[in-house]
Amino acid sequence: MKKSNIDVYLLLPIKNFIEKQTSVGISLIISTLLALGMANSPLADHYHEFWEQQIYIGINEFVINKSLLHWINDGLMSMFFFLVGLELKKEIMYGELSSPREAILPVAAAIGGMLFPALIYTFFNFGTESISGWGIPMATDIAFALGILYLLGDKVPVSLKIFLTAIAIADDMGAVLVIAFFYTEQISMQSLGIGLFFLLILILANYIDIRNMLFYAVMGIGGLWLATMLSGIHATIAAVLAAFAIPNNKKINTPLFLRKAKLLSYQIKNQFRKTDRSPEKNQEEVSNIIEKYTLLTQDATPPLQRIEHNLQPFVSFVVLPLFAFANAGVSFTSDSLSYFLKPISLGIVLGLILGKFIGIVFFTRLMVFFKVSKLPGEVAWKHIYGVGILGSIGFTMSLFITELAFDSETYLNQAKAGVFLASLLGGIIGYFYLRIIQIK
Repeated sequence: MKKSNIDVYLLLPIKNFIEKQTSVGISLIISTLLALGMANSPLADHYHEFWEQQIYIGINEFVINKSLLHWINDGLMSMFFFLVGLELKKEIMYGELSSPREAILPVAAAIGGMLFPALIYTFFNFGTESISGWGIPMATDIAFALGILYLLGDKVPVSLKIFLTAIAIADDMGAVLVIAFFYTEQISMQSLGIGLFFLLILILANYIDIRNMLFYAVMGIGGLWLATMLSGIHATIAAVLAAFAIPNNKKINTPLFLRKAKLLSYQIKNQFRKTDRSPEKNQEEVSNIIEKYTLLTQDATPPLQRIEHNLQPFVSFVVLPLFAFANAGVSFTSDSLSYFLKPISLGIVLGLILGKFIGIVFFTRLMVFFKVSKLPGEVAWKHIYGVGILGSIGFTMSLFITELAFDSETYLNQAKAGVFLASLLGGIIGYFYLRIIQIK
């Protein structure tokens, strides 16, 4: 295959993905700074009170009453987890997680990167009320981590960026399972049964090739998501399950698409050759053919890919920044420096900085040592150390789990301070480390 073809089919999509993640990282930074600014200004009380406003949805006795903050974390963030589910399904079917031999290295690295941070946090908080926060340092923020790799440009191999992406995706899968099994309220079996019924409907619809997105939206949101939220299991789990039910097959295959596209292109050219019609009539015919081409393109594109493409900008530049703005507002006082000496903050900072590095590197070493897998092409051990450092950037997912783990405002502030510090240190150290090793 020629180098130009490689650029088109492999490097260009990855480059576009990473650029998008970089933009997301920048928007998250801006939202976080705004939140911290407001939470430490004369508007602090208004800032915190605003997110506690109650919003009611329902009729008669069937009413859901949650604060604005809960609607963002349970509702809007479900869209983020839906997108995570779409990415997971795509990777499992066709991507980095589709081949067991290729998937085992990033999956093992992700498991190590989740296990050691949890153990370190548990060591500092064992036997205390704050032990429930053990899941906080297990997460990696893919937007920030990939954004830093992109800032290094061609100084790092593309295969390293793919490897980090695969680790982050496997990490997301682990975080979803942790939330499902360990951060749930009392479960209502009746609501859970209703949710499973709607999930079976979605799976059946996929099996019989129903491709109407409105159907999946109604069944997924009005059925599965709502029932799951009422069951006590976190609603974001429903979003991931719904994503796995979205069809990922094409209505027409590629050869047929190419033949029809060629025919439509010929018809457009033929319209411009006609001189017996007015320009307006020709333009109308061309527009009709282009509309057919649009429908043809939709038939050749899997619904999963179309939804992911349409949903990504909204989630990246509305949902995630709004989540950061609502959750990152920690009010610091003269005593706030003591946060970093508390078991919660210590467990999170050391769990993310040391635990992620040890876990990712150690489990990767084990896989290679026992010849279960091998390092990706162009990736050396010095690069793996850099990935271990960048894995300490928890931010979005860590903040999300923080809100599930604690009700106490004191614990919340200590945890958020730990997440901020660890993510900041991990990003700075990871950037300069990878930059230095590439210059040498």
